[in-house]
Amino acid sequence: MKFTATQIAGILEGDIVGNPDIEVSKLSKIEEGTEGSLTFLANPKYTQYIYNTKASITIVGKDFSPEEDVATTLIKVEDAYKSFSKLLEYYNKVKLNKVGIEQPVFISETAQYGKELYFGAFSYMGENVKIGDYVKVYPNAYIGDNVTIGNNVIIFAGAKIYSESVIGDNCVIHSGAIVGADGFGFAPNEKGEYQKVPQTGNVILEENVDIGAGTTIDRATLGSTIIRKGVKLDNQIQIAHNVEIGKNTVIAAQTGIAGSTKIGENCMIGGQVGIVGHITIGNNVRIQAQSGIGRNVKDGETLQGSPALNYGDYNKSYVYFKNLPKLAKSINQLEKKTNNNE
Repeated sequence: MKFTATQIAGILEGDIVGNPDIEVSKLSKIEEGTEGSLTFLANPKYTQYIYNTKASITIVGKDFSPEEDVATTLIKVEDAYKSFSKLLEYYNKVKLNKVGIEQPVFISETAQYGKELYFGAFSYMGENVKIGDYVKVYPNAYIGDNVTIGNNVIIFAGAKIYSESVIGDNCVIHSGAIVGADGFGFAPNEKGEYQKVPQTGNVILEENVDIGAGTTIDRATLGSTIIRKGVKLDNQIQIAHNVEIGKNTVIAAQTGIAGSTKIGENCMIGGQVGIVGHITIGNNVRIQAQSGIGRNVKDGETLQGSPALNYGDYNKSYVYFKNLPKLAKSINQLEKKTNNNE
């Protein structure tokens, strides 16, 4: 899709310096700009590139005054970075503005759905499914029996929503994500074999939750696995059965959370963190990447390491960790001197 400088200036409430009719159809970095692309200048370190960028349109701050001639058309705004982000949101909204039911799809006779929907080809809607307004279900997505989906939800291609799951308003579930698969529940019998414990609960995503590609959220053994409103989960995260994650918590990729652990509100958890089951993590906790959490965590703690230590203690200890060979050598030398003096 193409946009003119006039259209973009109208969206951003900006002023045009240059050709108002010039068109763009793609985005670029300012240093890699090509004809027909749109870019922006927000960081003064990149000012040098505006004088030779081949981008057709560049968004700049109103206080920008070029010291040389520029070939690119300028759109002057109050805040170049925020305006570019606003434009990205607008572009994404237009790009994803699909409506209608493609063929073939399967929609159960007992399914209910609202207005202004998009069901992509080969998507599946099971028995007693309830879907709100303005929902987009992309091709090859699966929605199992008795699932409830709110308004303005996007389910990208290949995502799987198992039975009884509840998806709140404004959620986004990316490709390959699986919501509601069985929790890892097995009990050993007298033969030493493992017998499956039925997982009869469900998963609840409250409103404004984002689930990254390839992330898995297991259904509860009993009750619900609950992801509270505003939670953002990166790609390839494992959330086990009966976990609860508090509102506005963000978790980076490849983190694994074992069963029945409760995580508080407004936490930030780095990538590849491992969290054991049946513990409680408080509110406003910060956990650095690759940490291992094996205990309850109080509100406001910042942790690092495996097993994780207080962040400040870890940094002090690390000074000694990395110097252990030198310290060992010094101790050995002292021991030799002591033995020789004896």
